[in-house]
Amino acid sequence: MAIVDDTAPPRNEPSMMVQIVVLVGLTVVAIAIGWLAGLYLSGSQPDARKPAEVEVVKASETDLAEAGARLGVVYLEPITTNLAGPAETWARLELALVFDGEADLVTAQTVQQDILAYLRTVKFHQVEGPSGFQHLKSDIEERAAIRSDGKVRGVLIRTLLFE
Repeated sequence: MAIVDDTAPPRNEPSMMVQIVVLVGLTVVAIAIGWLAGLYLSGSQPDARKPAEVEVVKASETDLAEAGARLGVVYLEPITTNLAGPAETWARLELALVFDGEADLVTAQTVQQDILAYLRTVKFHQVEGPSGFQHLKSDIEERAAIRSDGKVRGVLIRTLLFE
């Protein structure tokens, strides 16, 4: 029988010192790339306004109705009605109408009655979830704009409650 050498040849691995030098070198390169990327991104942003340029508006105490009248906002009375399906589900909706210019109370009441009539045709499954809420809000805004001949610029839903 022949003599066979079963010993594995010695492995030539890099020394621990070479591994540490490579690790430190890669870390320095990563830090430099991050620093340069930060400089590039901060240079592409528009300059912020200086604190001296900011106008200071002195606050005065006003009540909600007075502030709303100045801005063209009308807070509607709460709308409480049952939905089309299921019939035992009730909805309470508090809205504010944002007018383009001066607020018109007669138009606001007309819009409120139209929204009440619309809510009576809505089924509960149509308003479930965030997308249902968005669809309801866009439908209400569209109806308000049509009913007011474009005077209503937006509708703010203050409270929406289902029972």
